[in-house]
Amino acid sequence: MNIGGLQKFSLLDYPDHISAIIFTQGCNFRCHFCYNPMLVWPRKELGKFNIKPSAKAGEKIEKVDPEITEDDLFDFLEKRQKKLDAVVISGGEPTIHADLPEMIERIKALGFKVKLDTNGTNPRMLKALIAKKLLDYIAMDIKGGLSNYDLITEVQPNIRDIKKSIKQIMESDLPYEFRTTVVPELVGKKDIEETGKIIAGARKWYLQGFKSNMDLLNDRFKNVAGFTAQDMERMRKIGAEYVEYCGVR
Repeated sequence: MNIGGLQKFSLLDYPDHISAIIFTQGCNFRCHFCYNPMLVWPRKELGKFNIKPSAKAGEKIEKVDPEITEDDLFDFLEKRQKKLDAVVISGGEPTIHADLPEMIERIKALGFKVKLDTNGTNPRMLKALIAKKLLDYIAMDIKGGLSNYDLITEVQPNIRDIKKSIKQIMESDLPYEFRTTVVPELVGKKDIEETGKIIAGARKWYLQGFKSNMDLLNDRFKNVAGFTAQDMERMRKIGAEYVEYCGVR
């Protein structure tokens, strides 16, 4: 597994659990507003973009040990048995790595629960992980209205795969949440309505405020003002018409 970093402690990323966060290296999206640009490209390509795999580039991973090896990771986890409840696997995009199931099996063997953060582009991997009972919680990022994905992600994703992942998650017996970062110019009320129809009946959907006071994948969005609290509440009310719970983060 190509590991981009390890956050050793979190009270926020797995609901009601004390967790560590593993960040995998590499992503198949190029979202303009990505907070973790150092995790997007394969490590060998970072120099082309003058990006260093360091903890300073993103708020979410500000307390990360970068460039950790798999041996280092499991040495750490073995020492944290009964001190941590869970491990969150984030990225980058974890499901692009073929050895993800094997790594999760090793984590589960140590007694930890596992939460997966994913963009939903690999429903085959997701289906296998669910079938093998390797996941305890799933968080899927829905970037915006599906008709707008290419503008947000800078790639043309397979929308059918996105829909398959949504369906698999909703039909699983696992706790889950969907998340949408609401970015001016990219995501608005129409996108919330479109997304709401696609995930209608879902248990949880969080609308996340846009933070721009940090390094982003696209510098054009740095220091761009996010939506106001009033705007976010209006969009939350739209989202709440479609799902059991819609919250703002």
